[in-house]
Amino acid sequence: MANSLKTIKIIALASAVAVATLMLSACGTDGKAAQTKQPTVDAVPVEVASAARTPISANYSGTASLVADHEAQVVAKTTGVLKKIYVEEGDTVKAGQLLAEIDDADARSKLGSATAQMHKSEATFAHAEAAIPKQLIPQFEYEQDKYDLQDKRAALETARLQLEYTRILAPVDGIIAERSVKVGNMMQTNQNVFKIVGMDPLQAVLNVPERQLGILKPSQSVQLEADALPGKTFSGTILRIAPVVDSTSGTFRVTTQFHDKTGLLKPGMFARVDIVYDHREDALTIPRSALIEEDGETAVFVVEKAPPPKPDAKADANKNVAKNDVKADAKADAKPAAPPADALVAHRRLVKVGYSDGDHIEIRGGVDEGARVITVGRNAVRDGTAVQVIGDAPAKPQALADNKTPGANG
Repeated sequence: MANSLKTIKIIALASAVAVATLMLSACGTDGKAAQTKQPTVDAVPVEVASAARTPISANYSGTASLVADHEAQVVAKTTGVLKKIYVEEGDTVKAGQLLAEIDDADARSKLGSATAQMHKSEATFAHAEAAIPKQLIPQFEYEQDKYDLQDKRAALETARLQLEYTRILAPVDGIIAERSVKVGNMMQTNQNVFKIVGMDPLQAVLNVPERQLGILKPSQSVQLEADALPGKTFSGTILRIAPVVDSTSGTFRVTTQFHDKTGLLKPGMFARVDIVYDHREDALTIPRSALIEEDGETAVFVVEKAPPPKPDAKADANKNVAKNDVKADAKADAKPAAPPADALVAHRRLVKVGYSDGDHIEIRGGVDEGARVITVGRNAVRDGTAVQVIGDAPAKPQALADNKTPGANG
């Protein structure tokens, strides 16, 4: 009897151990399955920039060639052999400066003859003036002597001018841009001798679209950069604005003016001109690369923290399943997989833009200061896409213990 009772106890103990082992095995398998079956989402790598307050200017940019405010073609005003040249190309000259001389021997001779003829006419007219009151000469002769004197005086003045014209003078300030003659050339009247170009001020004429007509004003400041002078900027102003729009091109002429004391700017240089017509010191700006233009709307993608997941209604219902079913109990008690605390997603935001200045653009609505907008990778995301900001620490997964079901430790 005692041996039979002992045998029954051993069998009962073995059965209990076997049942416990099966339960532990089931629990361990379900826990691993739950961990393995949790969904994973690959985050899209992106680069971001923060919306910040910076100064920004509104401007119009155009291109034009620099032209001189004034230039003169110097010509010979008398005939003769060119005797001497005093300036060369590139020399700076002032108005009235002697540039060259023509042989004046013939002009001096003509001046001497004209002077003698005038003196003779003066003597004749003096005799006529004394004789006419006494009626010693007829009135006709008196009038003839008087007009003859005036003619000789005019001839003398012409001779004097011809002598002066042998000295070729600069009519304006500027630089000798071209010399067209050589010493010893026989000069003819109106023959080109020099070309003088004014270097200060210089002008650039822009053809501006008509929509800018009410914005640009005379005396507004402008900035110029010449292709031939990289890295250098020159300041100027709007000199004048044409009051009419060209119906063919839809543009109007804006003449800008620059005073370059350094002498680096030259007529004919190709330049880019920026006209600043408004400035804001505290504008909210983002990089232009963050903008998305589609369907007539302007938008950006803002990077924000992912919201917490919603409770799983199915999991709540499973909590009411009979406790004697181990697998049902594990499903009912399992928690939904929550995203990491620092997970990020992209959200599309419509924005209202303002002025643009280079690589930055003003935002007047849609995002707040400090918001992080996607600048690189925005074409690969949609509203709600999980993202990983390049340079940020990657999102850390939650501890495995948070995803295990109660009793799994058994």
